[in-house]
Amino acid sequence: MLGMSRRAGRLSMGHDMAEKSIKSHKARLVIFCCDASPRLVDEFKKTLENARLDIPVIVTEFTMSEIHFSIGYKAGVMTLDDDNFAKRIIELLEL
Repeated sequence: MLGMSRRAGRLSMGHDMAEKSIKSHKARLVIFCCDASPRLVDEFKKTLENARLDIPVIVTEFTMSEIHFSIGYKAGVMTLDDDNFAKRIIELLEL
């Protein structure tokens, strides 16, 4: 599902792109890898508070290396910028 959202141009990967997506109010879901630093998670939660956004934040069980293997880009944080992709990924991760 992440690969499909990346090909559709609805996945912002990496610190700078994810932060830009949040600040421009495009983000619908924030995803962190399990090996992302706690400082990074806290920074993004504060960014969400400052932007006054109430969007889901998920820390997955996947590592950055596993994400890199599946979508070809190594990042610890990603945002989904589409409602439908975000809802489907939330459904899949809750199973």
